[in-house]
Amino acid sequence: MQQFFDRKKYPRGAWIGIALVAIALAVLPFALSGIGTAWVRITNLAILFVLLSLGLNIVVGFAGLLDLGYIAFYAVGAYVYALLASPHFDLHLPFWIILPIGASVACFFGVILGAPTLKLRGDYLAIVTLGFGEIIRIFLNNLSQPVNLTNGPQGITLIDPFSIGSFSFATRETIAGLDFTGPVKYYYFLVLLVIVIIAINLRLQNSRIGRAWEAIREDEVAARAMGINTRNMKLLAFAMGASFGGVSGGIFSATQGFISPESFVLVESIMVLSMVVLGGMGNVFGVILGALLLSFVPEVLRYTVEPVQKALFGRMLIEPEVIRMLLFGLALVLMMLYRPAGILPSALRKRELEAK
Repeated sequence: MQQFFDRKKYPRGAWIGIALVAIALAVLPFALSGIGTAWVRITNLAILFVLLSLGLNIVVGFAGLLDLGYIAFYAVGAYVYALLASPHFDLHLPFWIILPIGASVACFFGVILGAPTLKLRGDYLAIVTLGFGEIIRIFLNNLSQPVNLTNGPQGITLIDPFSIGSFSFATRETIAGLDFTGPVKYYYFLVLLVIVIIAINLRLQNSRIGRAWEAIREDEVAARAMGINTRNMKLLAFAMGASFGGVSGGIFSATQGFISPESFVLVESIMVLSMVVLGGMGNVFGVILGALLLSFVPEVLRYTVEPVQKALFGRMLIEPEVIRMLLFGLALVLMMLYRPAGILPSALRKRELEAK
């Protein structure tokens, strides 16, 4: 214990910084509530994208396997929660049982995707994973006949929120004079979950498994020659990344109260991949930064583009969505030109690109 709190290893400034970040995270939802509850919901969605990006970073950043169908695992987790916590099958199981089930089912689908693609890399792997994501979405869209499993394109409604006994995450409560709305409660749950996922990612990155993934990413033939079981390591990467996506999907389902196949289209997979690339593949904190940027900037544009155009021109000339995609494409082009490793690249990728 004394070694853990060694001041030389952990300077006082580092602990002060951690304390300030913790205080900022604690008061953030109440500060956002002053602007509007919608911003708390936007923050929760951004944290969900952080979870998805961290899961995809295991596959793309650590193991170097290009996955364009990652949103399929998000959909699997969301539908597992919706089916087990809604009037659709009238089961209404508690969330602490459903989330591990959703993670396990998504993990199983990750292995199913990984097994046939063990010999594929690059463009070929991207095409197969893209097809897998579309197959899942089409299945969800059509599994309403002859047995109604997913309710087809109409989706599933009246999904139960998280609850522990009489304490529900969907109700408003006043505790110690503070107003805790449903989005605020979900915010604290998501922050705690993100901290756990970050710790898992950092431990994985510095473990033997993480070094094996890194070796496979750099040179699979050399990794196999050094005795690494590349087959098992690849399957493990797909499985672990998929399980994070399954947990995120279950939380998304609970917070929204409604899901449909249209929430899990290809564009969402590309967006999550862009977050990983923009932030810095292989760097946990870079991926978090990329996810937050690509989650918040579009919402800021949504609330500012229309008033600015009306103030300047008296009417709206360009839709916010069009401007968002233009800026999104421009940002990616500039990143590939000037910072191809991302905003906060991993040390190894940075050295590689500098050497080239």
